[in-house]
Amino acid sequence: MPDMTDTLLPIASESDIEILAETRQVPYREALETMTERNTAIAEGRARELIWLLEHAPVYTAGTSAAREELLDPRFDVVEAGRGGRYTYHGPGQRVGYLMLDLRKRARDVRGFVHAVEGWVIDTLGDFGVECWRAPGRVGIWTNGRDGTEAKIGAIGIRIRRWVTMHGFAVNLSPDLSHFGGIVPCGIADHGVTSLADLGLEVAAETWDKALLARLPQFLAQLDKPCP
Repeated sequence: MPDMTDTLLPIASESDIEILAETRQVPYREALETMTERNTAIAEGRARELIWLLEHAPVYTAGTSAAREELLDPRFDVVEAGRGGRYTYHGPGQRVGYLMLDLRKRARDVRGFVHAVEGWVIDTLGDFGVECWRAPGRVGIWTNGRDGTEAKIGAIGIRIRRWVTMHGFAVNLSPDLSHFGGIVPCGIADHGVTSLADLGLEVAAETWDKALLARLPQFLAQLDKPCP
């Protein structure tokens, strides 16, 4: 597990979910190993659920549906992630949320879980004045870019083992958007990528984390409801 001295907000919520918000860059392979171990421990009743907020050094991750031709320029490390989806970029200025939650305590609804995660991110972005939405047939969180066309501002990728979740979401606060040029993000070539900074909003990781966690009770409540 990560060293607690490296965290920003080591707290426990009222629902007894451990929350860690990192100030350091966590290597992706380290995060994947930690998630896998924690997933098993939660499933076996040896650990609490965990929400882990962090950022990575530049990396491309491949989901289970990733197509080799969508890796255009492997300028960074490429890691098989084991989650659903295709190629995704992670790097500095992007806030990642890994969710290790036990759906045996809640509705065992995979689609409902993904829908709730999307809604959590969309609502939090709305708190910063950015209108976002889901797009039928396109994975992720979408908004209007600077040029007025649809652009992706957040990615969603989930894996569920023994009804305990892994992976989660990534939101572009202020990453180097040129780094997305090494892949076809999530297999969608017809739309661009944007960030809060690209839209003229400077939002620090700590500010984002606090806004996100303020909506945690609302997100958890959604997990007990059937997907619309």
